[in-house]
Amino acid sequence: MRSVASQPPIALSIGELSRRTGVNIETIRYYERIKMMPAPPRTASGRRVYGPAEARSLAFIRRSRELGFTLDEIRTLLALSAEGGQGTCAEVRELAASHLADVRAKIADLRAMASVLSDAVRRCDAGELPGCPLIETLLQTEAPVS
Repeated sequence: MRSVASQPPIALSIGELSRRTGVNIETIRYYERIKMMPAPPRTASGRRVYGPAEARSLAFIRRSRELGFTLDEIRTLLALSAEGGQGTCAEVRELAASHLADVRAKIADLRAMASVLSDAVRRCDAGELPGCPLIETLLQTEAPVS
């Protein structure tokens, strides 16, 4: 049997971490400033050094942002993922279900907006009103009911 020599830990620069995770360098620094990610160790010259754990955490944050979770929700998810104990899945499910309800409400709002805009564009195309129906729609003090 062949022995496996222990590999030195992977040391990534902030630029390489950015490339691997698809997260902008300034965003990585921002996450460190707001304590979303712990400050990484630094070399003697002051350069940040990241490892696989930081890359996983950053990818987790990026994917969570893509799904529309707020930074506070992501903090909670990160804390729950670190706990990994009983009840964690139930708490994550509760947070995700609440977020899903928010997403569905936003979708309903977007559909209503699309309906109003579609109607305004149709009226503009049809030349039904003098002036510009789009401007008239924007000048209304109450949202039209579709």
